Amino acid sequence: MASRRDSSETAAASSGDGGYLPMLMMDLLRAVYWYDEALQGALRRAGWPPVTRMQSMLFANIANGVTRPARLAHNLGMTRQSMSQMIDELVRRKILQVLPDPADGRARIVRFSPEGRALTRAARATMRAIERELIARLGTTDIDRLAALLARDWGDPPEVDAPRNESTDTDKEKKA
Repeated sequence: MASRRDSSETAAASSGDGGYLPMLMMDLLRAVYWYDEALQGALRRAGWPPVTRMQSMLFANIANGVTRPARLAHNLGMTRQSMSQMIDELVRRKILQVLPDPADGRARIVRFSPEGRALTRAARATMRAIERELIARLGTTDIDRLAALLARDWGDPPEVDAPRNESTDTDKEKKA
């Protein structure tokens, strides 16, 4: 796993008054990458078919109960067309199935195929092994605290103000 932050990242994360502001999103993203690399590496070494990180994120969403392609595309920041192409590839590889939605005959849902369910069982067993390793490295207390914090209801995403894009303001003035 890469070091927590290099000096350029630390400099970028410092506040205007010289104080340090943690970049929690970057740490969370780094942790997701670390976890996914451990998971994908273990599955690959065990002979499971390789998947991309985006496919891995798709599987996590499906395992979490998200089954409509439009919602999957939204969650992963993809177009519906790109999501459809990814799903089609995974159907061809016999990892996913596309079925009519029993709640809405016009819609379809995505599920794991029998082969995909076997992959999911292997992934869950592997994730438990990764968590045991993480506990050995960081300790039960820290992992329990991390799990509790991440499991809390954070509420709706906040609407905060971002710094204005000065170049956009200048472009508007030029057009006026």
